[in-house]
Amino acid sequence: MDIRSKARVNLKLCFFHSSVFLLSVYCMIVLICFWMIKTLPGPVSDPSKLPKWNYDGSSTGQASGDNSEVILYPQAIFRDPFRRGDNILVMCDAYTPAGDPIPTNKRHKAAKIFSHPNVAKEVPWYGIEQEYTLMQKGVNWPIGWPIGGFPGPQGPYYCGVGADKAIGRDIVDAHYKACLYAGIGISGVNGEVMPGQWEFQVGPVEGISSGDQVWVARYLLERITEISGVNVSFDPKPVPGDWNGAGAHCNYSTKTMRNDGGLAVIKKAIEKLQVKHKEHIAAYGEGNERRLTGKHETADINTFSWGVANRGASVRVGRDTEKEGKGYFEDRRPASNMDPYVVTSMIAETTILG
Repeated sequence: MDIRSKARVNLKLCFFHSSVFLLSVYCMIVLICFWMIKTLPGPVSDPSKLPKWNYDGSSTGQASGDNSEVILYPQAIFRDPFRRGDNILVMCDAYTPAGDPIPTNKRHKAAKIFSHPNVAKEVPWYGIEQEYTLMQKGVNWPIGWPIGGFPGPQGPYYCGVGADKAIGRDIVDAHYKACLYAGIGISGVNGEVMPGQWEFQVGPVEGISSGDQVWVARYLLERITEISGVNVSFDPKPVPGDWNGAGAHCNYSTKTMRNDGGLAVIKKAIEKLQVKHKEHIAAYGEGNERRLTGKHETADINTFSWGVANRGASVRVGRDTEKEGKGYFEDRRPASNMDPYVVTSMIAETTILG
């Protein structure tokens, strides 16, 4: 298995199959999202009805060879867009045989935060803007770029049209359809500022489901690029120089923020985020210092700022939110390789429980 991302996580996607027998794909996240296939005797729609499973944790650096089993707990079910029918994808998290979450299991802690009564009553919604770069197979260089060279400067590529601007659109469209089929709350896609770079949005989705859906959407993208013969990079700055990086902006609101007078609540939440800026930056993805430079629609990594309609700030409040006095805000700091369980739960913990 090609373990390319350094964002260590704890889940595994598993696939289950059903006709009379079903394939279920168990998906988990170790260094990247990976999977195994298990056959079931019939259709299952409730993850609690699925069997636990295990894998060799010594092969993923999560266990020693003399005590290698890591146990998979099914947590969420999605329709399988590749096998279709009654076949399913199952998002799992990972535990020791004694039932303790392994250190890389970030979902477990996030679920505890989202189940806190004060968090649950606020019904936190998230919209994740997942940016990524399509890379030529065998070389660490974006598709559509000449090997060892560069395309024309940024400007015409953002939401562009044409073979020299919308590079990789067939992959993007296939991924969009796969997410819709799977039951992921994908709400849009667009070409990004750097050629070969794209974005999909998942949300609004409530609580822990946001992390589940973003991880499964990433898995589907990996599978589709695999079929297409290209690689996908979640590196926050895949090409140095005068090129935009890749982020995973997190749009966020609570029930109180969405109600009348919510703008004042939003401002208080932003103040709490400012106090814990360093802690959030440390948890928002690896290599983010290469992206958060104060250029290319980012704020400097060492300085917290916020503003209305300001894409050069750490946190942006939209014009509609300002006008209506309620709504949501966008945390623009997370890197494209962030763990959505960590980011979403941390924002809730800081703004609601902090």
